[in-house]
Amino acid sequence: MSAFPPAAPDARDVLVVNSQVVRGSVGGRVTLFALERLGHQVWFLPTILLPWNPDEGRGHRHVQDDAGFDALADDLIGSDRLPRIGAVVSGYLGSPGQAAAVARLVAAVRKANPNALYLCDPISGDDGDLYVPPETAGAVRDTLLPLADVATPNLFELQWMSGRRIESEADTIAAARALGPQRVLVTSAPAMRRNSTCNLLVTPRATIAAEHGLVPNAPHGTGDLMAAMFTAGLMAGLDDEAVLKRSAATVFEMVARSVKRHARDLLLADEQSSLINPMALISCRRVLDAPLRA
Repeated sequence: MSAFPPAAPDARDVLVVNSQVVRGSVGGRVTLFALERLGHQVWFLPTILLPWNPDEGRGHRHVQDDAGFDALADDLIGSDRLPRIGAVVSGYLGSPGQAAAVARLVAAVRKANPNALYLCDPISGDDGDLYVPPETAGAVRDTLLPLADVATPNLFELQWMSGRRIESEADTIAAARALGPQRVLVTSAPAMRRNSTCNLLVTPRATIAAEHGLVPNAPHGTGDLMAAMFTAGLMAGLDDEAVLKRSAATVFEMVARSVKRHARDLLLADEQSSLINPMALISCRRVLDAPLRA
């Protein structure tokens, strides 16, 4: 697989709104590293500060009050450099009230640059349960998803956000189309092959599946990495199939290399060649479904 197209010298900046951990490779740290390695300048607005991924044990959670978060958003909205932003990527929210501030940021970026892309990663749960309060997940669903050009839910998040029961690939496609954004990339979608996972990209006119083998004990942060790679690919002008295949290859390869070295976290710095020139083989297929009429 050829190297990921580098950002042009005048590449647009990316505004990332996500969680921040002091140690580890999850949340905004993943998105920030990947996008900067691909040549983008990144504006980073943290939604919550944690010592590490909560799965590693209890730790202090610092969430700025909504008034303070709003003030930071207003500062960014007032920046004379706002037209440089070519994409906004939002992820984990620390409170329901942050959704309104993110929506104002998206509107301001689009006013300054009408071609700007908004990718919403509705980080809210997995394995059958929410890990944020329902009010926060609801704010993402009701306030941010309607604004998004792209959404990247995992299968559980798609079910929760769409209110639909999903038991098949056809159910996944129908739920993704009902979600709202023009492109919905469903991670951990039902796979056709055994012992595999699927990244399913659903658009109004087509559905593309990218499958690869499951990697046991995969570190956290894969969704954040997928969102970053997909954003960078779209900004580089890749078509849907190319950006899906390349993004899936990067995530699969990064996970496999990290697990092979018995790492608890994604080894972003050590294995950064996977961000630029992933070599993993991905099985890609077009799904024969019923696209929506224009």
